[in-house]
Amino acid sequence: MKKSNFKRKSILQEKSEEDSHKVNRNYKDSVFSSLFSDPDILRELYSAIEGITIPHDIPVVINTLYGVIYPSQKNDVSFIIDNRLVVLIEHQSTINENMPFRLLEYIVRIYEKTVDPDKKYLENMIKIPKPEFFVLYNGSDEYPEYSEHKLSDMYMDVEDLKQPNIDKTPLELIVQVYNINHGHNPKLMKKCKTLNNYSFFIGKIREHLKEKKSLEKAVDIAVKYCIENNILKKYLQEHRSEVYNMILGEYNREIDIAVNRKEAWEGGRAEGRAEGRAEERAESRTRFLSLLDQGLTIKEIKEQLKQE
Repeated sequence: MKKSNFKRKSILQEKSEEDSHKVNRNYKDSVFSSLFSDPDILRELYSAIEGITIPHDIPVVINTLYGVIYPSQKNDVSFIIDNRLVVLIEHQSTINENMPFRLLEYIVRIYEKTVDPDKKYLENMIKIPKPEFFVLYNGSDEYPEYSEHKLSDMYMDVEDLKQPNIDKTPLELIVQVYNINHGHNPKLMKKCKTLNNYSFFIGKIREHLKEKKSLEKAVDIAVKYCIENNILKKYLQEHRSEVYNMILGEYNREIDIAVNRKEAWEGGRAEGRAEGRAEERAESRTRFLSLLDQGLTIKEIKEQLKQE
């Protein structure tokens, strides 16, 4: 196996002992969207989630709209399979309870892209693919094996205006959330080998982060281990350099999210404090990167920042 010719300093300003990789922390693609943007893998995953078998002659048409769900990161894949329009999202931070509304915006744009706009003016009813929404949770916080988030849960209270015996919701959108951290949802993982291997790979990175290794070193060890043990072997061999960029890019986005939340919380305590915010943001980011390089997980860093 050839070693990368790229040479650079790690985030601890140390060279990797064996391989060096050119890392771009602003890389927008993700391992999830890259790995699962394969029709055969999507067919395997969807079959596992639904508990059915989708024949290989059923086409999978990918129509992902990048920059809608996550403006700075590609963590979503949307596709049409057997007259079903499926939106699939990986979530690596705390579950966003506004996801049903965000997916409502997303699905409207998908329909605008995939349905002939002139047909909606015809008298006869047109047929559109049935939408389905899935979030695969891969964050470090504790989360149940499965949960649902509904658009109707976001509606303002209108109980006093309801007519008797009418419980129908005029507009509903249900997001199914599965915990895909390694060791969770074993039945699902057994049916989809690719998802199970992906979960193992991410878990391996976090395992080494807990051992206080730098993020770059943790990724390096996990990639080598998985290749040697035939876990996502072909994918990791073909996309090795991109994987480093994607993983570090994802952690970079997590840093931005955490820093922004910390700023918002502090801003609520002291409104109008405009001066010094840019400097404070830079300091918070530097502190976050420092803790990350010490081997702390995102969850541990969040707790540390709350105490400071």
